[in-house]
Amino acid sequence: MDTTSHLKPLPDLAHEGPIARGTALLRLLASAGRRGAGLTELAQRTNLAHSTVHRLLAQLLKQRLAMQREGTHFYAIGPLAYELGLVAAQQFDIRALCRPVMERLAAESKEAVYFVQRSGSEAVCIDVIESQGNARILTLRSGSRRPLGLGAGGLAILSSLPSEEREEILVAVAGTIERYWRIPEAEIRRSLKEVRSSGFAVIRNTVTPGVTAIGRSFRDSLNQVFGALTVAGLSGQMTTKRLNGLRQSLDRATSSVEELLQSRQWSLFSAQR
Repeated sequence: MDTTSHLKPLPDLAHEGPIARGTALLRLLASAGRRGAGLTELAQRTNLAHSTVHRLLAQLLKQRLAMQREGTHFYAIGPLAYELGLVAAQQFDIRALCRPVMERLAAESKEAVYFVQRSGSEAVCIDVIESQGNARILTLRSGSRRPLGLGAGGLAILSSLPSEEREEILVAVAGTIERYWRIPEAEIRRSLKEVRSSGFAVIRNTVTPGVTAIGRSFRDSLNQVFGALTVAGLSGQMTTKRLNGLRQSLDRATSSVEELLQSRQWSLFSAQR
């Protein structure tokens, strides 16, 4: 996996202190994913000397905020970052943050709306708004889990991952999906190709008979694939024209979620202090 294209550019760190520089390295390591990033790449992305980056990495390693991949010269985010993230998750309620966007999408589409979040090789349903139409569509419940690649949300998330990571997950989950949902790996691969071309995952009568769903993924402030929003309705009503309209609605909704994840959560937290 080529991580370079996934690392966001950083501001000039020449006049910043060690905390700002260390934080910049953590952001890069988080963006690099499980493969991590090498010393040379980190130095290039931060415009810092190799010796400076090496010294900062040594400090991050000591505090368990970074770790060196076994048998490699690559560095990745460390276990303490995960532990701190668990605490932060209690302060930043992603569900409450995204709920207004979901409500607008549900009101606009008159269909069921789902918010699924990536959790390793699974997609976890975080929130649901039931259909406001005559037919009650409910294909997922809050807290339910599915393998990535199954359902419009999981398919959208998987398609957006870097190629190496996407392939690794697909190989791991394909057998389960075929065994329990009767969807062969070849079909999943065809669907992933279509999603990567269009930016939207559309499934018809695949997981739930009589239901068509369309999903679009979104990213967090580190440019990592975070989750997806999905709209689901009766297949008979999901015409080409209808789906085109939902694509526009989903595009606006996921853009709004990304803006919230990048900035609003911090201002909301500050306003409560």
